[in-house]
Amino acid sequence: MNTKVTIAGVEFQNPIMEASGTFGSGMEYGEFVDLNKLGAVVTKGVANVPWPGNPTPRIAEVNCGMLNAIGLQNPGVEVFCERDLKFLEDYKDTRVLVNVCGHSADEYIEVVDRLANEKRVDMLEINISCPNVKEGGIAFGQDPKAVEKITRLVKKHAKQPIVMKLSPNVTDIKVMAKAAEAGGADAISLINTLTGMKIDVERQSFVLANKTGGMSGPAVHPIAVRMVYECANAVSIPIIGMGGISTWEDAVEMMLAGATAVSVGTANFFNPTATIDILNGVMDYMKRKNISDIRDIVGIVK
Repeated sequence: MNTKVTIAGVEFQNPIMEASGTFGSGMEYGEFVDLNKLGAVVTKGVANVPWPGNPTPRIAEVNCGMLNAIGLQNPGVEVFCERDLKFLEDYKDTRVLVNVCGHSADEYIEVVDRLANEKRVDMLEINISCPNVKEGGIAFGQDPKAVEKITRLVKKHAKQPIVMKLSPNVTDIKVMAKAAEAGGADAISLINTLTGMKIDVERQSFVLANKTGGMSGPAVHPIAVRMVYECANAVSIPIIGMGGISTWEDAVEMMLAGATAVSVGTANFFNPTATIDILNGVMDYMKRKNISDIRDIVGIVK
């Protein structure tokens, strides 16, 4: 069986990776998961300088998922390069996608430029759910013109292929996918978290200090499948699908809808071996269905 997939000229040994922000840079899960078996490690968001994140409490469990308002806390690109990338050098078979975040175009570009000559970085995933401080705090990913503009700017500076990570908090996800493609994106990933809220009825106050947070987990999976399907039939660039994937069936469903690869997110918190369990399940599915090449199932449901 062939489990290899290719995205923007980068070959992955299989289509299973984890979602940014749920796995650190791999070292936190190394005792549970053989990182060499994953298609890729997707790092937590990296900014040009250290970000402290939001005040606590900033995580809340909800029915069939979780809310998080971490605020992209990270130590900055210099620490990331010296610590995280160095750690990942030991895992030659696994691709590395670095998630990049910023509050302005200049901040994104500073990180992209810094990573340009890092050989261990195979692709860049650009998190455009960040608030654009120069445009009144509206997320880059909620305005198609901003999506196309930031994509074009990043593409001009990047030495690695770029994946634009789309926000689901929009009226029409297809418009955003087309904008990313028009800006020169090599691929897109979706979905990022949905904005949600939880109120403590006894305390009569918000559970999260930030009031709102990003909803993820099994509850969002049907929404994610629908959005991946819509985008797969609207653009010609590859898609990395994510959103509530916790079983091999979820992963296969996402690929049938049009995703070339899939990312496992919240499931890592309640099942540290979720990525490997899902990979094994997908391979068993291929054997049972006599599928010789995993690429043959991508987008076949129309």
